[in-house]
Amino acid sequence: MPAKPLNVESCPGPRGGLRWPLPALGAWLLAWVCYRVLLYFELPWPAAWATACVLGAACARAANTPWRRACVGAGFPLSWALMGQWPGHSPMDAAWWLLPLAVLCSLYPLNAWRDAPLFPTPLNALQGLGDQAPLPTGAKVVDAGCGLGAGLRALSTQYPQAQLSGWEWSRPLAWLCAWRCSGVAAVLRADIWRQDWSAFQLVYLFQRPETMPRAVRKAQAELRTGAYLVSLEFEAPGLTPLARLETVPGKPVWVYRMAGPASLRP
Repeated sequence: MPAKPLNVESCPGPRGGLRWPLPALGAWLLAWVCYRVLLYFELPWPAAWATACVLGAACARAANTPWRRACVGAGFPLSWALMGQWPGHSPMDAAWWLLPLAVLCSLYPLNAWRDAPLFPTPLNALQGLGDQAPLPTGAKVVDAGCGLGAGLRALSTQYPQAQLSGWEWSRPLAWLCAWRCSGVAAVLRADIWRQDWSAFQLVYLFQRPETMPRAVRKAQAELRTGAYLVSLEFEAPGLTPLARLETVPGKPVWVYRMAGPASLRP
């Protein structure tokens, strides 16, 4: 089968407002305010620092995923250390924080933070998928949210004769994925929620639990009867799985076959 041309194109971006970063920003700001207020009232800096860290950790408990809890809880102590706030050390110019912020926003655009963060698919996680969800030669398969291409590489081991595509909203990640998957997949810079899924026989996702209901609605509306929806780690609520694979501990693969109303759980 000849190598497929590789392209990185642009499509319209996601719609809607931003939700997730606001809790983290609010927790970091609250911890910093606490720290500064305690210093103002002449509490020793170690005690002020520890109190602010505890406050940040308490805020982190409200986050609904482990990586978000880590992000919220580590925000204050990490920024405190990197800015050189301890006595006898020259503080870092706050303007330097614009550089890592710019890099972060470039790699992971703010309007895509509702979707999954950049967690790669383990290579062996999809082992056996080709047996559970067989596809004919030339079938179209897409990794919706392909990141750096780990999922596409794993899919290529199961479907070497398929036409693989990858969608990624982050422009730098799409470029890097295109380079890593040269000759393996066609990579498109696109919003997975605005792309049409109807042309594909298999859609692969590695999302978050809170975005899976949206993926189910889109799959039911657009995927044809007999097409597969495959999700790494998180179940598709309301659908009955055709199979469940777990070749990597803690990373189950849920396989669903779209069959109209028959695919819904009773």
